[in-house]
Amino acid sequence: MKRHSIGILGVSTVALFAAAVLGSGAAQAQTTQLERTPKTVTLTANLAELNGSGASGTATATVRNQKIKHIEVHASGLTPDAPHAQHIHYGNQALNECPTIALDRNGDGRLNTVEGIPAYGPVVVSLTTTGDTSPASFLDVTRFPVSESGSYHYSRDNLHITKVAGTGYPGPSGTGTAKEIADSIREGEGVVVIHGVDYNGNGEYDFSRGASELDPNLPAEATDPAACGILE
Repeated sequence: MKRHSIGILGVSTVALFAAAVLGSGAAQAQTTQLERTPKTVTLTANLAELNGSGASGTATATVRNQKIKHIEVHASGLTPDAPHAQHIHYGNQALNECPTIALDRNGDGRLNTVEGIPAYGPVVVSLTTTGDTSPASFLDVTRFPVSESGSYHYSRDNLHITKVAGTGYPGPSGTGTAKEIADSIREGEGVVVIHGVDYNGNGEYDFSRGASELDPNLPAEATDPAACGILE
């Protein structure tokens, strides 16, 4: 019977093949491990005034998986001793940037919150001082920071990112998952917006510019955007 011999070249080929298989398995295992590793990034936004508010500041957010582990907002030049709603905005079909007066669709010389949505997208996280941080709390003015002499320093931990309808994703109601939204914020597409502009300078929010387009029981001064910055 004729014997088949692998020979030196055959042994080398088999060894190389085995090494390739083992190497592929190791690489796959490493990739799987990387996919399971929590993704953590720290982002910073420089907040610039909108609507001639004179407001400015910074925001810093550390995002880990589908949670904002820590966020700080330091702002000044705001309406003194008044509450200021603040949010992270994002939209899959938005520009994910701060708006300009070019978006003033009704020509009244100011940007309201809805006019700014094509630029910064809808609310995905409400930066409240206590309790719920989902978009459901976007107008709960009793739980937003109050400026002291026009400034405030906000800090909070462990804000959960949730799925949000109306964020422009394919499918029913345009709902984005918590992971999709968190990944987009991590990639530098989240926009921090602070609201509240005292247009007539009388030291309070009044109806001198009419009612808010978000809630007719609130003045437009209380909800118009005052400062904006991109987390990147």
